[in-house]
Amino acid sequence: MADDDTEIDTDDLERRMKGAMTSLKSELASLRTGRAAASMLEPVMVEAYGTRTPINQVGTVNVPEPRMITVNVWDKSLVGKVEKAIRESGLGINPQLNGTIIMLPIPELNEERRRELGKVAAQYAESARVAIRNVRRDGMDQIKKAKSAGLSEDEQKLYEEEVQALTDRYIKAVDEALETKQAEIMQV
Repeated sequence: MADDDTEIDTDDLERRMKGAMTSLKSELASLRTGRAAASMLEPVMVEAYGTRTPINQVGTVNVPEPRMITVNVWDKSLVGKVEKAIRESGLGINPQLNGTIIMLPIPELNEERRRELGKVAAQYAESARVAIRNVRRDGMDQIKKAKSAGLSEDEQKLYEEEVQALTDRYIKAVDEALETKQAEIMQV
């Protein structure tokens, strides 16, 4: 839809909104629900070989049953560091060692903890909405600049409608992701 003389890149705006959505999904995935999920350990970084390394690069993460995650650490010398990283991650999981395998039993969530996690999920969603609105504002600014550089009134309206439709679509996706996660958290 863009002419060569205008510089409104709706694909770029959509890519940036999609980035906000991807970020939200990974933040929500790291929130603990009553069920075990390998994605819960994604934010955990281990001090390995002099650098901070994602846990899935020092061992195999498995979910053998609904309330258990296991991490099979490949290098014996890193078992203590992996255990320490999990303990200090704030996930509220108490690791149990069994040789090079670290077992992580996922405790039941109490009602109060569920409500707290619901609020955290809502904060993540609000941050994503703000990021999407910022992209929208950038898009609208680009349209205003293009108008002063000779973009016609009709084209301006079309671009504004397109940017608004994009924004509405991504805000709706954020709301749906939040609803799904909150339902998952409150599920006993």
